[in-house]
Amino acid sequence: MQEEFVQALFSCSHRQNLFADRLFDVFDVKRNGIIEFGEFVRSLSIFHPKAPQQDKITFAFKVYDLKNIGYIERDEVKDMVLAILEESKLTLANDTIEAMVHKTIEEADLNGDGWIDPKEWKELVRRYPSLIKNMTLPYLE
Repeated sequence: MQEEFVQALFSCSHRQNLFADRLFDVFDVKRNGIIEFGEFVRSLSIFHPKAPQQDKITFAFKVYDLKNIGYIERDEVKDMVLAILEESKLTLANDTIEAMVHKTIEEADLNGDGWIDPKEWKELVRRYPSLIKNMTLPYLE
């Protein structure tokens, strides 16, 4: 089922896609390896243009929280940056990637504990609304 999900969304089932894998994991609320119709409808509703912004922020946080531990660690930010670059077929020097990750953590980690918690994520999205731009699919309206 996960392969079909990835293929339907991204046309990329032949290679690993971290973002697609995370979406599958977040949609699969029951954690049984299958996205049931109810799970699909509930999760897809987040992408509706009229869905509450807070729901979109919370959903996006879950996508980026790769380890499902309630906060986003530095290595999770780096993994997502690498996945986005790979999907975009862009190559950047490792020190440029490290600088991007450092800047993201520096801006987001308001309490200095080394990771991004849900409150910090909400504040980051408030400052940079484009972070959840992909959480709205206009054709669902």
